Amino acid sequence: MNNGKVYSQKRIQIYTYNRQLHLISGQRPNRIYPIAVGKPETPTPNGIYSIINKIVNPGGGLGTRWMGLDIPNGPYGIHGTFKPETIGKAVSNGCIRMYNHDVEELFSLVHIGTTVMIDSLAPGTSRDFLTYITKPGDSLRKISRLFSVTTDELAKINDLDNPDRLQVGQELKIPK
Repeated sequence: MNNGKVYSQKRIQIYTYNRQLHLISGQRPNRIYPIAVGKPETPTPNGIYSIINKIVNPGGGLGTRWMGLDIPNGPYGIHGTFKPETIGKAVSNGCIRMYNHDVEELFSLVHIGTTVMIDSLAPGTSRDFLTYITKPGDSLRKISRLFSVTTDELAKINDLDNPDRLQVGQELKIPK
């Protein structure tokens, strides 16, 4: 535990192009869920984030569970819905919607601090790098383990003079 966050091997990968959320342990997904994503006017933001809070029965149209994300200009989150017919569509204001039974299961499997990667490109589409915004407690070693890349490769790609000194909010390129 570091700065109130629990770091684990589990991470969430969200693919907005096919509207799926993958819960990944190690290198393999152990669960795949259908989701709804942001509509074209309010798209779900791509990037690498983390879960910052979890709420049971948040009220409003947020279904039975809420997992808030540290996306700037939020709030954005992964949450349930009382409109199950919206799952599989681009209809939200940027949040990720799930069936209530799915979000309840996911909620029980992840912790505050879990990494959430959101990508809109289909496999095989050209983009060489993801962008990662550093957070308190991050180190190049921790980030390299998370993405299965060597620290030397990250330092070189990001032209880091001193890889031992990362700044909170610093953008790092992560090879795909």
